Amino acid sequence: MSAPGVAVAANKMAGWSIAIGILMIVAGLLAIAMPLEAGFAVNIFLGWMLLFAAAAHLIFAWSTRGAGNVIWKVLLGILYACAGIYLLEHPTRGLKTLTLALAFYLLIEGVMELMLYFGHRPGAGSGWFLFDGIVTLILGVMVWLTWPSSAEWVIGTLVGCSILFSGVTRLMLSLAARHVVTKLA
Repeated sequence: MSAPGVAVAANKMAGWSIAIGILMIVAGLLAIAMPLEAGFAVNIFLGWMLLFAAAAHLIFAWSTRGAGNVIWKVLLGILYACAGIYLLEHPTRGLKTLTLALAFYLLIEGVMELMLYFGHRPGAGSGWFLFDGIVTLILGVMVWLTWPSSAEWVIGTLVGCSILFSGVTRLMLSLAARHVVTKLA
């Protein structure tokens, strides 16, 4: 492919990436504006992913060697299936369960970040571990103390923020790539 052809193809790809970035920004803003609906969407998505993972474990259980491996794969498949069915059949309880799991995750991550800080304290930039640990612990405590009422907004809001910032990042990188391609062409 010639240099102008490569530039046209790269410019086209950057255009698609810009469009995806804009869609992600819109989706993130919608999730933040409607956190309960976004939380239910996450709950349903996770429920289906657990069911697909359960099917994969059950299918691959028969291709493993040894009775112990087969039993573990089958048990994992059954566990995943039960969790997925629970999330899909009881979306409100599933959302509360996910919020509680998020609180535990944030608390454990905050403690781990503080441990990293104390392990790397003499090193340059170790203060960021301390900052991250404190912020993560505060978030975990806030979710924990407001649970179960926080289940209505926490998951959807956090996922919305993540999608929004990922969309902004993708948009900015795509615009920069398009600018470089335009300069080279």
